[in-house]
Amino acid sequence: MATHHTKMLIIGSGPAGYSAAIYGARAMLEPIVVQGIQPGGQLTITTDVENYPGFKDVVQGPWLMEQMQAQAEHVGTRMMWDTIVEVDLDSGPPYRAIGDSGDEYIGETLVICTGAQAKWLGIPGEQELGGKGVSACATCDGFFYRGKKVAVIGGGNTAVEEALYLTNHSDDVTLIHRRDELRSEKILQERLFASDKITPLWNKTVKSFEGDPADGGLTHLVLEDTVTGEISTLEVDGAFVAIGHAPSTELFKGKLAMDDGGYLDVEAGTPKTAIPGVFAAGDVTDHVYRQAVTAAGMGCMAALDAEKFLATMDFAANENSATEAAE
Repeated sequence: MATHHTKMLIIGSGPAGYSAAIYGARAMLEPIVVQGIQPGGQLTITTDVENYPGFKDVVQGPWLMEQMQAQAEHVGTRMMWDTIVEVDLDSGPPYRAIGDSGDEYIGETLVICTGAQAKWLGIPGEQELGGKGVSACATCDGFFYRGKKVAVIGGGNTAVEEALYLTNHSDDVTLIHRRDELRSEKILQERLFASDKITPLWNKTVKSFEGDPADGGLTHLVLEDTVTGEISTLEVDGAFVAIGHAPSTELFKGKLAMDDGGYLDVEAGTPKTAIPGVFAAGDVTDHVYRQAVTAAGMGCMAALDAEKFLATMDFAANENSATEAAE
């Protein structure tokens, strides 16, 4: 077991964590990134990425994360293959975190980039056909289903928003909900019912995703009627699971303010939490956009704010020293 000191400790990787690390390293903060269980975040399980700026061709999510990590390391970031299991935010700054390895990490500032995970149904075919017809992000993958038949599974704001978005690419969108009424905001329901491209399918649950991952991917869904128990099938080219996201904030419960969904609260327009020197960036605090590019932007903001915070602390320390010397 060892103790690691840094001016900027980053918990979690992915676009937010790696971008914070790049900017922090360039500011000579010698950042440490504790990468967590899934180094690279959700993009490591995303195949085709077609909307990240700077690439005219489709790039692979894992490759993009490898490039970000390599850039962060090139400018001076230390990558730690560890998972934080405990944090102490009461006595800082500096702030203390303990890894699953038993190592201790001390950061004069802390940037939280633990992300969020899409909620999945946990049914047959979901994992096997992930990226091959089954997705949890219409904004990310809807483009690949232009002119094709797609389905959205869910009944809340996320599902309705995904269905409405998909009408930009498809004229045949089916919204599958296990009840006979939606849970989304009324204004979203009005927009959905006004669309001639969306067909609601009530009182249905998806029992399995069917198709061949090696040959064409998803072909159809197996459905069960929640009232009659009747089994049916629905042919689709793409299916989007939209039952919400779960931010990875368990570690910070009771230590940082969160909204009702468990996302970390930050000062509007900034990555600043209520604790000075502690910042949150990316999907861990963003339940609206959830894009790689917005997460990267927030990581940049967090690093810049961390640098300013440290400069302010140094200035205050120098002022106190000068006052003591004069006395």
